[in-house]
Amino acid sequence: MMMTMISRLRAQVMAVVVATGMLTAKAGFAQTQATSTSADQQALSLTVYNSNVALVRDVRSLRLPAGNVELRFEDVASQIDPATVRIASLTNPGRLTVLEQDYRYDLLSPQKLLHDFVGKQITLVRQITENNSTRDEQMKATLISDNNGLIWQVGGQIMTGIPTDHYIFPALPPGLYSKPTLVWQLDNRQAGEQRLETDYMTKSLSWNADYVLTLPADGSPADLSSWVTITNNSGAGFRNAQLQLVAGQLHQATPAPRPLVRMEMGAAKAMIAGISEEALSEYHLYTIERRVTLPDNSSKQIAFISARDIKVEKTYEINGQASYYFSPYQGGEPAKEPVEAHLKFKNSEANSLGKPLPAGIVRVYQADSKGQTQFVGEDRIHHTPKDETLNLNIGNAFDVTAERKQTDFQTLGQNFYESAFQITIRNHKKQPITVEVNEPFSGDWNILNSTFKYEKTSAFSARFIVPVPADGQSVLTYRVRVRR
Repeated sequence: MMMTMISRLRAQVMAVVVATGMLTAKAGFAQTQATSTSADQQALSLTVYNSNVALVRDVRSLRLPAGNVELRFEDVASQIDPATVRIASLTNPGRLTVLEQDYRYDLLSPQKLLHDFVGKQITLVRQITENNSTRDEQMKATLISDNNGLIWQVGGQIMTGIPTDHYIFPALPPGLYSKPTLVWQLDNRQAGEQRLETDYMTKSLSWNADYVLTLPADGSPADLSSWVTITNNSGAGFRNAQLQLVAGQLHQATPAPRPLVRMEMGAAKAMIAGISEEALSEYHLYTIERRVTLPDNSSKQIAFISARDIKVEKTYEINGQASYYFSPYQGGEPAKEPVEAHLKFKNSEANSLGKPLPAGIVRVYQADSKGQTQFVGEDRIHHTPKDETLNLNIGNAFDVTAERKQTDFQTLGQNFYESAFQITIRNHKKQPITVEVNEPFSGDWNILNSTFKYEKTSAFSARFIVPVPADGQSVLTYRVRVRR
């Protein structure tokens, strides 16, 4: 009996000790909260890729207590990729540890606020107009359901359709946020002022380049200018940010890529003052030296490239189709062929350029006889490194026409054909021109004869260079065998 009482006493003592230990442990992990907004920003930089993503670097200064801290980091992009977020202390890197990270994007709305108050009491307000005056009439009710309509309990009655002008809520629910917020659970081992750097990738921030090529009326060298347009739909505004632009085809996996690391560097010439360029891995990085502000849901244009005295060559092209050689073409009747007008110039230092040109649209203007510039066409270019040649298709020529006529067609065997073509090119200009005729062949091919020499440009294509006199015509004829 005595042993049983002693055992019970020991158990009670142990229970008290365990309970006391648990309370002590809970007290040791007492958590404090801290909130950071854009007002704490010390530095902000953006690296924008032309694939609709951007890297944000946000440095803020704030005071953190020692111990377990819940830090609410506000004023971040709503299109953030949480998997790419990184936070680090620049003040005491070894004394701040991230325990947990959350991205809270369940933003406050009237519907979510009502849903969170299901089962709780709300004040309903209705405006009553009497004797040319308006007064508020309040009624307290418990919201018991918001499923396809609001159901209320008033006293002992269940009611729907209560006329209400607005609601008064006693407090904001802790699980809802008025703006996108990053929340960290931090173990901070040194109280005081901290400089924290946060990096993350966000979508819906992009840029593109637009070019203007201006041709003088007399055919002298041209001028090229360029603007970059940065579009921000990320859900956050960025004020006084250091802006960098990356040109190149960025490979993206899921989740989004981690920030890239700078590699080799090289300088470019003839950029607009205040913009520098360097190589970044397999891409090119352009840095805007002055600070830039990008409000949310906005676009901004920045002068980018300016070059003068660019030598531009105008050429004309006729491009055939591989299907011409396996069946009778147009019943042997002549068919109109479009003659494309092209402008070609080399992206070289000797030609006043020699810089990496990001992909974009080149709009071409030419001065008329009175000196007024007129729009004459546009084309899209790919990312173009230095010393490459750009080829702009600005449209079909008006004063240069072409007709294609199949003069012979034979089937020599299974999938084996012989065709003869006559291409008549007429030049109604006052200057002689040269026309490139590009003919694609699908399969094994052999040109038996032709009136102009040809060049084999690939395994399945040939090019004829046809000079055409002013106000005159030239006729290209050739015979080809094709096996597929």
